[in-house]
Amino acid sequence: MTRKKNPAAELPEVSVSDDGEVRHLHLGTPWIQGSMRIAAPFDLELEYVQRMMAWLLFVPPQSVAKRHAMQLGLGAGAITKFCRKKLRMCCTVVELNPRVEAVCRAWFKLPPDGPMQRVVLADAAQEIQKPEWRGMVDALAVDLYDHQAAAPVLDSAEFYADCRALLTEDGCLTVNLFGRSSSYERSVEQLATAFGEDALWAFKPTREGNTVVLAQRTPTRPKRAELQARAEALQERWGLPAPKWLRVFKPVA
Repeated sequence: MTRKKNPAAELPEVSVSDDGEVRHLHLGTPWIQGSMRIAAPFDLELEYVQRMMAWLLFVPPQSVAKRHAMQLGLGAGAITKFCRKKLRMCCTVVELNPRVEAVCRAWFKLPPDGPMQRVVLADAAQEIQKPEWRGMVDALAVDLYDHQAAAPVLDSAEFYADCRALLTEDGCLTVNLFGRSSSYERSVEQLATAFGEDALWAFKPTREGNTVVLAQRTPTRPKRAELQARAEALQERWGLPAPKWLRVFKPVA
């Protein structure tokens, strides 16, 4: 979940803690940067990470395995592992800190790279500007924080425009807006500049203060009954609490 401009030698140390049931990733501070239930390493432990899967409400379940997921910020690898192991998707991750990748391999059951999964060690802002990624991503998850978890590291209209350019026509971005110094209103304004207000959906904040916002490449307004049917299918097929999402997930405009 980290992007820093410092040289690699100055990147924060990566550490792990657990209580015997849940394992946590830390970047030089007590702040939790990702979690995994040890007995269920490919499930999504944190509520906000589950909500990052809300793009599934906008696509037919039978098409999911044919899609490409990209994550900016590896964290504890939860989204990547879920997309690869549960959804059977092709996955790409962009992560700046090689220590995060190493710890995810050793302690968080991140599968090895292969034809269906790749970790790219790079600066996310620069990597996503490469022409090879444009129009190639169906589900883009952005969870980029420094080791202090103060505010999103990349949060400009220009950055979100680059994210939009990655997406397929029915692709979606989900972004975690969290931080002691972050501004939800400012972030939504930047997203609206890049995507348009009618493309944005948002959850109410979690108890921990994480607010997940979804942006569609092509805005749609599915009927309530269609969303309800999709949510029930997601819960039955992949164990996601999607029916509960619909009580706290609404269009921004």
